Amino acid sequence: MDGITAQWLQRLGAEIAWAYALRVALALAGVMALGWATGREELMVPLLLGALASALAETDDSWRGRAKALVATLACFGSVALAIAWLAAHPIGVLAALLACSFVFTLLGAVGGRYRAIAAATVILALYAALSEQAEVGPQLPAPRVAALLLAGAVWYGLLSVFWAAAAPLHPVRHALAALYLELAQYLNHKAALFEPVRSLDVPQRRLALAQSNARVVAALNSCKDSLLARMRPRHAPGGGLRSLLHRYFIAQDIHERASASHYPYGEWTEALFHSDVPYRCQRTLLLQAQACEALAEALRRGRAPQPDEAHVQALADLHGALAYLQRQDQAQWRRPLRSLGGVARNLDRLGRQLGAAFRPDGAVLPQDIALLDQAPHSLAEAWARVRAQLQVRSALFRHAVRLSLALAAAWAAMQLADPSHGYWIMLTTLIVCQPTYGATVVRLAQRIGGTVLGLLLGWALLRLFPQAYVQALLALGSGVLFFLTRTQRYVAASVAVTVMVLMLFHQGDAEGDALIVARLLDTVVGAAIAAAALLLVLPDWQGRRLGAAAADALQACARYLEQIMLQHAEGREDDLDYRVARRAAHNADAALSATLGHMLREPPWVRRHAEAGTELLVQVHALLGYLSALAAHRELQAGAAGALAEADRALAEQAAAGLQAAIGELADSLRAHRRPAEGDGRLRGFADALDQAAARADEAAAPALLLHQLAQACRQMQPLRAAAARLVEAAPAPQPRG
Repeated sequence: MDGITAQWLQRLGAEIAWAYALRVALALAGVMALGWATGREELMVPLLLGALASALAETDDSWRGRAKALVATLACFGSVALAIAWLAAHPIGVLAALLACSFVFTLLGAVGGRYRAIAAATVILALYAALSEQAEVGPQLPAPRVAALLLAGAVWYGLLSVFWAAAAPLHPVRHALAALYLELAQYLNHKAALFEPVRSLDVPQRRLALAQSNARVVAALNSCKDSLLARMRPRHAPGGGLRSLLHRYFIAQDIHERASASHYPYGEWTEALFHSDVPYRCQRTLLLQAQACEALAEALRRGRAPQPDEAHVQALADLHGALAYLQRQDQAQWRRPLRSLGGVARNLDRLGRQLGAAFRPDGAVLPQDIALLDQAPHSLAEAWARVRAQLQVRSALFRHAVRLSLALAAAWAAMQLADPSHGYWIMLTTLIVCQPTYGATVVRLAQRIGGTVLGLLLGWALLRLFPQAYVQALLALGSGVLFFLTRTQRYVAASVAVTVMVLMLFHQGDAEGDALIVARLLDTVVGAAIAAAALLLVLPDWQGRRLGAAAADALQACARYLEQIMLQHAEGREDDLDYRVARRAAHNADAALSATLGHMLREPPWVRRHAEAGTELLVQVHALLGYLSALAAHRELQAGAAGALAEADRALAEQAAAGLQAAIGELADSLRAHRRPAEGDGRLRGFADALDQAAARADEAAAPALLLHQLAQACRQMQPLRAAAARLVEAAPAPQPRG
């Protein structure tokens, strides 16, 4: 029994959501214990709401960062709570304060992720303050006292969060790193699907799945980087557990680059090697490496020492044996695919070695340049510059701020017409459902209505079964914990939980469930309808009209990535900050294009008539990024390759790279201007043919052949890219300028 208990506790501690929920549970339980001990139950509701708003403002950070964030949070909370308290006797004044709060604090989200969470929580707290003034919850408290209690609740949770971060500083980093390796495993699984040598395989669909998976890997990389950056002190080398986690993060970056590398249009191998098992061996190696990533992720999540898995090592040895056998046959039709497969095998070798280093981090050697790009503002002037840049109608954030403020105004009017004492549910629903994009709003609307219906039914039953105030308070506590457990992954369950929680808090002892459930359901429908109408009518921000600009950003980032790769081609491999920034920018832009397309596919049919053209363009852009990643993945060979190249071949490679970079930039400019791209003048095709001829003259197993061959593949990719861009320009409406 002790072993089972220990295992359960270890699993419980491994879940970051459980740690978050446990903090919330302790905060809410502390408030309730105080209320019951002092006999002042009427104080509990504003204290609980303040603690909940503070929990919503929390982001992953070190204890120092959380302490600074707490100060900023309390300043924002205090200002809005006092403003609402001062205007409590003037409904129009309260409305004006709410609208100003929603507009200003939504724009403040431009400062960064930490401040975006604080701003969103501040808007919610402003609404809580207004609700606490109007709701009939026990004896009415003076408005200034309600504001003070809301602030006290926020202080209580904030201090608990700071002390928690100091006690377990690396737990969130381990969890972020585990999530990263899990996404890498999924990406490797999608990559393995491309090696299946089956005729009539739907390669474009699999490439689309790969591009979408890449977007999730990039998001996980960014989240992990932010978590590490929050705990790294300037001018101090990390030590202990943080050093080991940083080492694994750099390994994950290298694995991602190697996993995203494309050495050849894999579908063309099917005919040439249909009777060989080499493609299957490549696929098996990738699948086993994906399993190793999953095992490492689970070990990191549980806080255990990972157990090395050598299955992928044997699979690699078998792959090399199969390749050597085919090369000994010396078949002319196999030479070109075998050259690419040799590059794949070398890439998988390096990937396998990196996995081995991730499983054995002892004595890890960090890169010479371990700086991480810190994009947070470091002064008030920088923060204000970010906000000022959004003060234009072209800005998506500005549009959302205006839309949300007007939606809340409409919800307030509906609340006054319906039930000024209890109609606050309309405003809560509008605030939560109104999202920056149409697709996100539609999804949240369906989730909110479904979760609210279930929550009202459950809450109605619980109110009738348990009329005792202390039982309802305990149910509110449990519902609050469940909400924080599920709000990021299972929003329907979170909606059920928050509905029950609010019912328990604002209707203690109320057994009139029949009237309650109908009123709250109508309020939810009205609030959701207002949010949907605002998105359609107030400065609609259709993502489909931004698709060309997003593709142009991705192409320009690819051009800068190619520039950095060719610099290292001349100087040798070095993962310095400039190179890593260019690589991350290329993948970030590719992920942004995938996200824009995903949002567009949820928009109404009349705005996404070019969905097929956009999907094809995403696939082709990601294919280009794959060829560039393959060129980058073999950087340790490139300095030697340059030295081994003949002078004419070296000049050819440099000219081809410069021509390719210029062609990518021209295509990006055409997409940004919504102009059909010019037909290629044949220079890139000529470069590709010349590069292939030079590669054929080189030793097939030598680095020069690989370098020349990959440049040729990237040059040839421009033709399908131009065709996809032309189809998008023909099908897409005029773009909305980006803010």
